[in-house]
Amino acid sequence: AAAAATVSSAGGILAMLHEPAEELKLHALASLNSVVHLFYPEISTSIPAIESMYEDDEFDQRQLAALVVSKVFYYLGELNDALSYALGAGPLFDVSEDSDYAQALLAKALDEYASFKTRASKAMEELENVDPRLETIVERMLERCILDGKYQQAMGMAVECRRLDKLEEAIVQCANIHGVLSYCISLSHQYVSHREYRSEILRCLVKIYQTLPHPDYLSICQCLMVLGEPETVADILDTLLSGSQDDALIAYQIAFDLVENENQAFLLNVGNRLDSQTPGQSALPVDQTVNAGTTSTEPAGDVQMGDDTTTANGNAHPVDPKEAAHADRLAKLKGILSGEKSIQLTLQFLYSHNRSDLLILKTIKQAVETSGNVCHSATICSNAIMHAGTTVDTFLRENLEWLSKATNWAKFSATAGLGVIHRGHLQQGRALMAPYLPQNGAVGGGSPYSEGGALYALGLIHANHGEGIKQFLRESLRNTSAEVIQHGACLGLGLASLGTADEEVFEDIKNVLYTDSAVAGEAAGIGMGLLMVGTASEKAGEMLAYAHDTQHEKIIRGLALGIALTMYGREEEADTLIEQMTRDQDPILRYGGMYALALAYRGTANNKAIHQLLHFAVSDVSDDVRRTAVMGLGFVLYNEPEQTPRIVSLLSESYNPHVRYGAALAVGISCAGTGLSDAISLLEPLTSDVVDFVRQGALIAMAIVMIQTNESFDSRVGTFRRQLQKIILDKHEDTMSKMGAILASGILDAGGRNVTIKLRSRNKHDKLTAVIGLAVFTQFWHWYPLLYFISLAFSPTAIIGLNSNLEVPKFEFMSHAKPSLFEYPKPTTQQATTSAVELPTAILSTYAKAKSRAKKDAESKAAANQEKTAAEAESKAANQEKSTEDASGSTSGKAADAMQVRIKPHCGQLCREEGRRARTGLPDPDEPSPRRPPAGEVHQVHRGQPIRPREARPLRRVHPPTRHAAQRGRGARRANRCPRDRAAGAGCLCHGRRRRAPAAPTFRVPVL
Repeated sequence: AAAAATVSSAGGILAMLHEPAEELKLHALASLNSVVHLFYPEISTSIPAIESMYEDDEFDQRQLAALVVSKVFYYLGELNDALSYALGAGPLFDVSEDSDYAQALLAKALDEYASFKTRASKAMEELENVDPRLETIVERMLERCILDGKYQQAMGMAVECRRLDKLEEAIVQCANIHGVLSYCISLSHQYVSHREYRSEILRCLVKIYQTLPHPDYLSICQCLMVLGEPETVADILDTLLSGSQDDALIAYQIAFDLVENENQAFLLNVGNRLDSQTPGQSALPVDQTVNAGTTSTEPAGDVQMGDDTTTANGNAHPVDPKEAAHADRLAKLKGILSGEKSIQLTLQFLYSHNRSDLLILKTIKQAVETSGNVCHSATICSNAIMHAGTTVDTFLRENLEWLSKATNWAKFSATAGLGVIHRGHLQQGRALMAPYLPQNGAVGGGSPYSEGGALYALGLIHANHGEGIKQFLRESLRNTSAEVIQHGACLGLGLASLGTADEEVFEDIKNVLYTDSAVAGEAAGIGMGLLMVGTASEKAGEMLAYAHDTQHEKIIRGLALGIALTMYGREEEADTLIEQMTRDQDPILRYGGMYALALAYRGTANNKAIHQLLHFAVSDVSDDVRRTAVMGLGFVLYNEPEQTPRIVSLLSESYNPHVRYGAALAVGISCAGTGLSDAISLLEPLTSDVVDFVRQGALIAMAIVMIQTNESFDSRVGTFRRQLQKIILDKHEDTMSKMGAILASGILDAGGRNVTIKLRSRNKHDKLTAVIGLAVFTQFWHWYPLLYFISLAFSPTAIIGLNSNLEVPKFEFMSHAKPSLFEYPKPTTQQATTSAVELPTAILSTYAKAKSRAKKDAESKAAANQEKTAAEAESKAANQEKSTEDASGSTSGKAADAMQVRIKPHCGQLCREEGRRARTGLPDPDEPSPRRPPAGEVHQVHRGQPIRPREARPLRRVHPPTRHAAQRGRGARRANRCPRDRAAGAGCLCHGRRRRAPAAPTFRVPVL
C-alpha cells in the first residue's frame, strides 16, 4: 500500500504488459489490481491488451486479468461488462469482500439471476439455462449469509431468486425456527406479487412445519387456508381433538382464527370433512363398530351425543369416556366453525356495551323534517348503522309516525335497515322479520316494498352464515313475480350464500336475470357475483355475454359488478377477463373492469395494478370509469395505508370533481379505522369542496377513517363532529352534502360506538366479507339501498376470553395504553344540540346614520328644554324683583329703568335718523357690534304691551294701526320702506319682514 501511494502513474506497469516474459505480465496484473482504483482512466487505454490475456487459454492467470478488466469497467460505470468479467474471475471475485465494488456487483448479479428465474417461470416454452457462473456466485452469497448467521437476509435472497431449496436450508439451520417461519410467512404476503409462487412458498413452509417435533398448528392452518386445503385442516383439528385438553384448546383457537378470516366456503368444507372423518367415532367401543354399522340406520351424528347405545341384540354398553369427550369437543368445534359462537359473543358485547347517542338522531330528525325524502332515508340508514348488531331499535319504535312517511323504495330501505340492526341474530332473525315477510314463501297482502326489504334484511342478518335461511329465500324467490320482491330476494340470497358457489342457487338467480326486468336484473347480477365471489368461474363469461345482449343499463351495471366479485383475489389469473372488460366500448363494462382489477389485486400493492388504475383515472372519457379507477386504488393499497395519501394527493386536486370524489373514498377505504393523520389532512379540504357530491364523499370517507377514534388520539375528531352538526342544522346546505353528513354521523358511532372497519384479520389475512361489503357499499352512488353493505365490514373492538367450556370467565389483563385512548365520546346535551349558533346582526349603514341622527336630535332637544327651563326661572325671578321695586320706588323712575330693553327702532324719527346714517356711512356711536338677542327675553314696546319670547325665527312686531292706515297701497308701502330694509336687506319691525337682520343695538327709549 505504501508503494502504491508513492506511484504517480501506471505507465510503467502498463509497459510490462507487452513484455514477452509471463512473469512480468503476472507482476503487472497484480500491480494493476492493487492500483486500479487510482489509475483506472489510464488503465482503460490498455483494456484490449488485458482482455487478450483473459481470452488466451494458455495464460495461467487469465482469471486475474478478468478481475482487473472487471474493476476498470466498474469504475467506468459499465456494470454489465463489469459483471460479465467478474464471472470470469471465478474464485478471485470474493463475495465476502467489504468494498463498494463487491457489493455493487453482487446486487447486480442478484437482479440478473432473479430476473432470469422470473422470466423462466412465466414462459410457456423452456428457456436456455442460466449462466452457471452466475448461479455459482448467487449460491456462494447464500452460503456465506447462512454461515454468518444472517438467516433473514438469506431467506430474502432465496425468495427473490426463487431458490426454495436454499430457503429450506436457511430455515432448518436457524436455531429459532418458529421465528424465521413466521418471518417467512409475512415475507411471502408482503413482497411476493405472484400468487402461484406464493403458494409454492407456503407449501414449502407447511412441509417444514410438519417435520418439527412441536409443530405450530396455528400457522400451519393459516397457510393451508390460503392454499385452499380444507382436508388437511380437518385432519389437524381431528388429531388435536383426540389429544389432551391443551390440544383441544389449540383446536378451538385455530377455529376462531379461521372464522375471523370470513371464508364461509372453506369453513363449510372443513366442517363437512370433520363429519366424514368421524362416522364410526360414536359412543360405541371399537370392537362393536362393525356390528352397529350393519344393524343401525341412524346417522352417526345422531348417536354421538347419547349417554349409551343399544346394539341389535338389545344389550346396552357403557359409553367410553374418551369417545364422549371427543364428541363434546367436536360439537363445540363445529359450533365455532359455523360462526355461531363468535356471533353470539359479539351480540352480547354489542348489546351490553351500547353507547349510542339517541339525541344525535333526534337532532337529525328535527333538522330534516322539511328536507325531503333523501335526508329522511339517510336518517333511517344512519340509525341502522349506528345500532348495527346491537338489536336496539328504540329510535324506530319512538318515531313510528315519522317512519311511516317512507314510501316505495324508501320503505324498502327502511325495512332492510332492521337487518343491519339485528345482524347476527341467527336464531330469531326470521321471527323478528315475520310481520314483513311474504307468507309461506309467497306474496302476502302487504306492500311489496316491505316484503322485498324484509328478504334483503334476512340476507343482512345471515350474511356469510346463511345455511339456515337459504332455503326460505329460494322459495320466496321462486314463488313471486313482483320485481321489487325479486330484487330483495336476490340480494338476500347472495348475502346468505356468500362465496359458496352453490349451483342450485345460481340457477334460481339466473332465471330471474333472464326475465330481463331492469329492477330485478340489477340485483340478480350482484347476487350472482356474491354467490360466486373469488371463484373465477367460467360463469363469469356467461354473465359478460348477457351484459352485451341486454339493453338495460341497470342490468349491465349489476352484471359488471358481479363479474368483478367473481375475480376477487385471483390476481394474474384474472388478467384476461380484466383486459377484455377494460377494452370494451361500453363505459359501464369498463367501469366493472376497474372493480375487477381492484378486487383481483386487493391488498397486494401490486405495481402493475396501480399503474393500470392510474392510467384509466386520467385517460378514460367516462367520469364513472375515472371515479371508479381512483377509488380502486384504495382496495389495492389497504395493506399499506400510509402510501395511499401520497399516491392520490395530486388526484385529490384534480379539476374533475369525479376524480376528487374517487380520491376521497380511496383514502377512506385504504385507511379505514386507522385515524391516520395524513389521511385526515388530505380529506379536510375536500369536506369544503365547491361541488356537493365531493363534499359528501369526503365526509363519509372522513368518518370511515375516524371511526373508533376520539379526541385524545386526534383533536380534529371533535372539530369534525361539530362540522357535521353544523351541516345538518344548516337549512341552506345542499341535499347531497347534508346526506353525507347524516351518514357520516352514523358511521362515526357505528355499532353503538363499539365497532371499527377492518379489512385484514389479526393474522394479516384479508377479510373476504369486509372487502366485499365495502366494494358493494360504494355502489350507493347509483342505488341507495346498497348503503347497508358497509355493515359487513364492521368488526367489534373487544377482547373476549373463553375457558375450555367456551364460557366467558372474569379475568383482568394489563394494558400499557392510556385509558383516554379507549374512552367513549361524551354524550351530547340538549343545549349543545338544539341551540343555534349566534351570528352577528347585520346593520345597514342607513340605519346606523338614522340612529345617530335621532340620538343627536334627542340630545339637542334635551339641551333646549334645559335652557328654556333655566330662562323661565330667571324671568320669574326678574318679575318678582321688579314688582318689589315698583312697590318701593317712584313710578317714573321704575318706568324709566324698566324701559332699558333691547328693541329695534320703529318708524318715525328713529327710522329717518337711521336712514341718514346709512346714506352717509357714519356708524352709530351708541350701537355695539350686531348680535341676536337671546331667546326667551321679554321685549317691551309702545304702550307697554309685552310680546312672546323670540324663538327660532324673528318675531313679527305689529305697528300701531294708525301708521298703516294711511299706507294701504302696495306702492306706498314700497316707497316708505325702512332705510335699514333698503340698505341691509333685513326686515324692519315696523313692516314685519321675515328676513333675518342683524341684531338691534341697545339704547334707552323714553316712555310713551
